This record gives sequence, C-alpha cells and structure tokens, in this order.
Amino acid sequence: MTTTRRMATMKTCLFVGLCLLCGQSFANPLGATNGRLLTAVGKHEPSAVVSELAAEDPLTWLDRIGEASRKLNYVGTFSYQTGWRTETSRIVHRYANGEERERLEVLDGSPREVIRQGKELRCVLPAQRTVIVGRSETRGSFPGRLPQNHVELTGNYRIRLEAVERVAGHEAQKLVLEPRDELRFGHVLWAELRSGLLLKSQVLDAKGEVIEQFAFSDVQIGGKINDELLTPRVKVDADWSTVDVAGDDEAQFKNQWGLKESLPGFALMTMMRHRSGGALQMVFSDGLAAISVFIEPAEAGVEARGAYPGGGAVNVFERIMDGYRITVLGEVPALLVQRAAEAIESLK
Repeated sequence: MTTTRRMATMKTCLFVGLCLLCGQSFANPLGATNGRLLTAVGKHEPSAVVSELAAEDPLTWLDRIGEASRKLNYVGTFSYQTGWRTETSRIVHRYANGEERERLEVLDGSPREVIRQGKELRCVLPAQRTVIVGRSETRGSFPGRLPQNHVELTGNYRIRLEAVERVAGHEAQKLVLEPRDELRFGHVLWAELRSGLLLKSQVLDAKGEVIEQFAFSDVQIGGKINDELLTPRVKVDADWSTVDVAGDDEAQFKNQWGLKESLPGFALMTMMRHRSGGALQMVFSDGLAAISVFIEPAEAGVEARGAYPGGGAVNVFERIMDGYRITVLGEVPALLVQRAAEAIESLK
C-alpha cells in the first residue's frame, strides 16, 4: 500500500474511531431540556424564551449541540477552510423512527460522497474507484462533531458563553472552549439559538489563530426530507475496490500494548483490530479531542517519518519500535501526538 493511500485509509479509520468513541462513551437518553428544544424548531418563540435559552450554562449548550445534530432534520451547504484550502459540501440529514440517515457530498475538487444509514458509513471515492466502509454508533463529521455528554470537558477546558451572533442567516449562541494546557487546541462554536444545531466551528492554535473552520453558508432546519434527497448520486461499478475499515474489538491486546506514561486528561476509549490491513488501533479522548494510535508490522528497510502535518488541524507522528510501525494522528497539537507515540510500549 502506498504512503498516500495508507494515510488516507488511516484518516478514515480516525473518523470511524471518533464515531465509535462518541457512541460507546457518551451515549445518553434525550433529556427534558433537549426535548423542549427539538419540539420548538420552526415555531415562533417570544423574545423572553430566546433570552432564557441564551442565558443557560455552557454545558447545557454543549449537550444541546450534540443532541441537535442527531435528532433534527436539516439540509445545508457548508464550507471547510484550512490555510489556503477551501472545500464546500452539501449535507442532507434525516432522523426518523430512531435512526439517522445522511448524505454528504463534497462539491469541490475530487468528488466524494459519504452515505450514512444507521450505523453503516460508506465513503465513495470515484477518482480512486474505491468505497471505504465502516461502522459507528454516531457521526463524527460537521455538524455532528461533538459527543452527547460533556461533563468531562471542564477538567480540560475553560468553557464560557459569549455574545449571540448571526451565522448563515440565523441567530447563534457563541461558545468558547479554552484549553487548560498545551496538549489540546482551543475551540469556538456557534449554535443556532432555538434548535441548538451547530452552525459554525473553529479550531484555534496556541496563538489564538484559526487553523480549521467549518461553517454553514445556508441551512434549513426542520421540515420533511424525502428519500430522493438521501439517494446516492455516484454509481459504484462491480470492478471498484472496497476497503473495510471496520474493526473487531481487541480488548485482549490491552495486556500487550499500553502507555508507559499517561497522557494528561486523555483516557483509552476503545481498541480494535482492523479487518483491512490488520492494524491495531487505540483511540484516546479527553471528552472532545481524540487521537488514534495505529500499530502494525514495519516493512523491512523503511524508516519512520517522525513528525509531519496531516492536513488542517491533524498532526501525525510516526516511529519504528521493535519491528512495529507506530503512527499517531489526531486533531491535537504536534506535541501530544509525539508524546503519545513515544509513550507506546509493548507489555509482552
């Protein structure tokens, strides 16, 4: 497998790992507050009610954001920006009978389409004539990037509400998550005032500069979504390749691989063996940010690349240890991925 294809597969594994992480670790039933918000979509609310929503505490807002992306119907166009790169996508999301269905189509550059039905994810790459298949409990893409419970975050971030602003034609509550140390990035979120749907998010580096941004330019929240809007647009031919990045639980490997020193604020959430390629993956999270550690046999004569950017807010660090290639990547500072890679040790 070429380095480029290997990294693309690993990034997809990271995405699936984040989805698995959110579903396994933060699932909680729909609370009364969230239920009130979801039924309010599309209805006129008096200014007093809007003021009440804006005055609620930050953790309530984070719960609302996590729930809204899963339990609402919405259609919209959003942009992804990092450095000089901008990419536009169209998303259609429907929630019915307790199941999510979603179609995300990238409109710029190389065509891509991500189809979600229930727990199954299919990423279709026409240029590579490849379909990447995975499974997850919930989504990890914008606007569903947040877990459903955020109590753990207060130990790792200072969280505050700021002024209500206007985003994509909607009033939006602004939230700031300031990291308590140098091992994580800062985050700024804008949530639609009535529904709680995430309309815009930014990742900030240690200098407070924006290194990654997602933002809706238009979005329709609520209403009926028919099957046609969710139907895949790309026809997959029989000769296309299929890469299965789903994993089988490998809890027994906890006795064979681990960290010789802990990562402050991060805990091991899941460990799996990937069916395609056989790499062992460990996912660690602080309740918002997550990193994936991939462990696989090293090819003879190949040297590790060390530290390098993975695109956007993603950083990567690679090393060779005792005949194994250790690759760590995640939307975290370079310092953390290097520390994680150097902390991995064989317990055998």
